[in-house]
Amino acid sequence: MSSQSSSASIARGGTEYSGQDALPNLETLVSYLIVAKRGLSCYHYVWRANEIVTEARTALEDSVVVSSRTTFLRRGLNSQLRLLYNIRSEVADISKRGRSEFSDALKNLDAADARLRDTLDLLRETIVHASFRPKEEPARSLHDFVDERGVEELHTAMKESIDRTNTARGDLDISNREFDDELESIRQALYRYRSATKLASSRASVSSSSPSASESDLQAVSSMPGMLQSLEEHARKMARNLESLANHFDLCVKVLKHTEGGGAAARSITGDIPTEVSGEGVLKIEEALDAPQAPISEKAYREMLEVIVNDTPVAEDVVIEFQDRINEMESIFEQVMVQRDALISISNASLEVHRHLSNLASTGLPRYIAQAHNFTRVWNEENERINSGLTELSDLHALYEGFLNAYDSLILEVARRSHVRKRVEKVLQDTQHKLSQLYEEDVTAREAFRVEQGDFLPSDIWPGIGRAPMQVEFLRVSGGQLENARGNEDSNQTRDAHADANTKITPTGDSSEGEIIPALPKDVIEQALSRVRARTHDLVQG
Repeated sequence: MSSQSSSASIARGGTEYSGQDALPNLETLVSYLIVAKRGLSCYHYVWRANEIVTEARTALEDSVVVSSRTTFLRRGLNSQLRLLYNIRSEVADISKRGRSEFSDALKNLDAADARLRDTLDLLRETIVHASFRPKEEPARSLHDFVDERGVEELHTAMKESIDRTNTARGDLDISNREFDDELESIRQALYRYRSATKLASSRASVSSSSPSASESDLQAVSSMPGMLQSLEEHARKMARNLESLANHFDLCVKVLKHTEGGGAAARSITGDIPTEVSGEGVLKIEEALDAPQAPISEKAYREMLEVIVNDTPVAEDVVIEFQDRINEMESIFEQVMVQRDALISISNASLEVHRHLSNLASTGLPRYIAQAHNFTRVWNEENERINSGLTELSDLHALYEGFLNAYDSLILEVARRSHVRKRVEKVLQDTQHKLSQLYEEDVTAREAFRVEQGDFLPSDIWPGIGRAPMQVEFLRVSGGQLENARGNEDSNQTRDAHADANTKITPTGDSSEGEIIPALPKDVIEQALSRVRARTHDLVQG
């Protein structure tokens, strides 16, 4: 590329200079060189642009690696988190279900025990009537006839089951609290992860929608190549402009060197500028300063002047463009770095969550699951024992309740037997009265027969003619056991047959072996009858 054409590339929109115009003086040419020198001072923008492009490219590479790693890690984390929360839910259900079942079992135990204790209290309050017991014996309650050791042993067994269940439940509660603490640590890590993701989303999203975490990563990474291309384009344009400025500077120096008195001025002005300026390549400023003064034609000199005059007005605009472009690049670069840092933050947060999950899976989780299984095993064992204890409590309650009912029935049975005894005594009295009448009538008749006919009948015609009438004797015999009741009845019949054959019949009183029926007051019988009726009513209603 020629110096004229290169210099003209920065003069778009500049004023046209005609070769017929008056030639600029040395002072004007010096001012042109000063402007060109000022343009070369923008070389540090190009260096900065190259640094930005290099760092942005590295940031993009890092972001792609980090994003890929984070995406892969997040897929695993999502499945692990779902599994973890499912396990926690199952453990919570085991604890809740066990707590509910244990609470119901305790309520049933308390209710059964309360019923049993109420019945035992009734046994203590119910005093056996003195007529049932020997006279010298002190008063006794129904409870005195009950062996309560079975109740105490059952209470001890139930207490052991309850204590063992409470211990297992307490261990499970501690384990669940530790599990929740672990989950809280993971939630905090997830909160930091979501915060980082939200930050990346707010900077990467170009729409008003809120993308997901993976979409934020993709947007952040997908937008960075476009920004890198923009940075590279800015850098290329700045490099080309710097090259044009360098060519423009070379041309200004060359014109001054071919102008009378201009060489010394050019040396004094350019003595402090660098000899190499980095653009896309290396611009050799020193060649322009040290080039020999080869003679050029007037036409060539005027053409160079024309280029300088046309390019100089826009040189300062190019400097301003450098500043605008580098500012734009800094802004884009900042976005690139912010997005890279956000992706790194997301990656670090993901790694933190992964570390928590790994530690939990390797140490705590097996222990928490084992504790839940241990509680289930203990509760199943003790629940079976508690249900068995409930059955025993119900059986004991039924037994003692039956004892109370039987005692009231005993009172009614005594009253019935007393009533039957009274009826028997009445029958005996009536029968004895009728037998006595018949006996007296028979004696009177026999005596009359003896008086009237005795003198005419020989004494040996019938030995029984002079005998008195038969007498009936009522013998009271102990009933013995009910199983032998039929045997006693047959024996009584034999006794009666023997009595009928006895020629001497004498009445007897009560035998000492007769049945003794307790004499119960009327109010005792009425109270027992009232209780029996109440229980019967409750049974029917139930």
